Order: sequence, then C-alpha cells, then structure tokens
Amino acid sequence: MTNPADLRHKAEDLTAPFPPLMAEAEHLASTVLLGAHGRRKAGQGDAFWQYRPALPWDEARHIDWRRSAKADGAFVKEREWQVAQSVLLWVDQGASMRFASTDDIPTKLHRARLLAMAVSIMLLRSGERVGLAGDTLPPRNGREQLNRLATRLTTDAPEDYAYPGTAGLLPQSRALFISDFMGDLAPLELALTSAAERGIRGAILQVLDPQEEEFPFHGRTVFQSIGGTIAHETLHAGQLRDRYLTRLAQRKDALAKLARATDFQITTHHTNDPASAALLWLFNTLEHR
Repeated sequence: MTNPADLRHKAEDLTAPFPPLMAEAEHLASTVLLGAHGRRKAGQGDAFWQYRPALPWDEARHIDWRRSAKADGAFVKEREWQVAQSVLLWVDQGASMRFASTDDIPTKLHRARLLAMAVSIMLLRSGERVGLAGDTLPPRNGREQLNRLATRLTTDAPEDYAYPGTAGLLPQSRALFISDFMGDLAPLELALTSAAERGIRGAILQVLDPQEEEFPFHGRTVFQSIGGTIAHETLHAGQLRDRYLTRLAQRKDALAKLARATDFQITTHHTNDPASAALLWLFNTLEHR
C-alpha cells in the first residue's frame, strides 16, 4: 500500500521546478515590450477554412456530424481565425540539454524551458492559442493553459536526445522547435517537412552552451554524455578542436538549409547571453510568420 506521505513528497519533488519557472518566465516576458499585437480583431476570420480529421482531444460538440456521416471517421470544421492563431511548441527535454559548463550560467534545458514559457505568456496575452506539438497538449488560451505547459515542460526525458513528433500539427498554424540539435537530424527533418506540407511556418531556436562553441579543452580529457551512455577519453583533447568545430559548422549549415527548405526562421542562442534578446526574436518571428 502506498504511503500517503511518500506520495505527497514525490508529488512535491515533481512539481518543485514549476512555480520558479513560471515566476521567472513571467518576469522575463514583462521585460520585453510587446509593441503592437495586430491580432486583437474579435470575430474577424470566422469564415470556414476546411474540414480536418478529428484529433483525440477534440470534444464531441466540435465534430461536424453531417460531414462525418459521409466518411468513415469524424471530422471537425475549422475556421480561419482559429487556425491562424494557433502556435505549437516543442522543447527538447533530453539529457544532453541538462549541460552547463559552469555554475554561473543556466543549463541549456533551463534556458529552453524559460524561453518557451515566456514566449507562451506573450503569445497568450496577444490573443494566440498555444500548445505542444507531438499530440500531448492541444492549443488553447487562458491561464490554466500556462499551468499545463509548465507541468509538461518540467518533465525530463530519460534519453540523451529527444526528438519532435509530427502528431497534432494543425494545418496553417505556426510552430516553434527548441533544442541543441546535437542528435540525429532525421526526426527533425521529418517534423519540419511534415509541417511545411501542412502550410505551417515558424521558428527554430538552437540553444548552445558557450563551451560547445569554443571547445576549450587540452591534454587528458574524458568526454561523457549527461546520460552516461557515451564516453570518450583522450590524452590530446586540443587535437580534436579543429575537427569538432568543423563538424559543428556542418551541423549548423545543415540546420540552416533545412530551415530554408521548409520556410522556417532559425537562430542560435547561447546560454551566457541575455534571454531577453532571444525572447524578442522568438515573439517577433512567431507573430509575423
């Protein structure tokens, strides 16, 4: 039988990062001037957009039963306004994101979560609906949606590299992908290609630790993944620097080409830089796609 006290402590441990993340995101969002939102036009865009297959989270009242009767599955009638104001986020919560080269700067994961929450706050305040890609949280508005986002964005993934899914991407909406993108790029390519085919535009934010850009290692060094699944020891780390930097440049070039091919905007953010600059870029990019 489960001990209630143990259950309560486990629940407290699980939700402990939630309030600080929300407070920090609220503060960050408040420091960035929103300017003209341009989307507060109640009622505009209520024209019929298209029918789409019903998704798991669609309520029965949203299903068009007349259209559904003509097919094998259920269909939902989407309106232009509802689609245009939906933004779906994906944040890599894999172990590789839990890296920070010093105690003076945040981990990549903390910065990614902070930016995702802060831009969500700004988007919701300007009339958007925000959710998570991957069929986990449909786009909605309201304060409670922020709580749902924070809950899901404070759950670590066990694997070294997490990858975006393609489920739940709404046609003609917008999307944001945040990661260090150090893992296999094939799943990202699949997700972005799928998004482009559905008329989705958006932003890609690569988050890197400054040490990952500089490779300041010399002599005997042991490189080990955060999850402990990969390890490499060398006596001459300095000799690896040029090869590493070449590979990093190739990775960035591949990401840039992928972004251009799918009509996404991309930039790199370093964890020792102010979060406000990256937040402003994200908000402006998502608002004007």
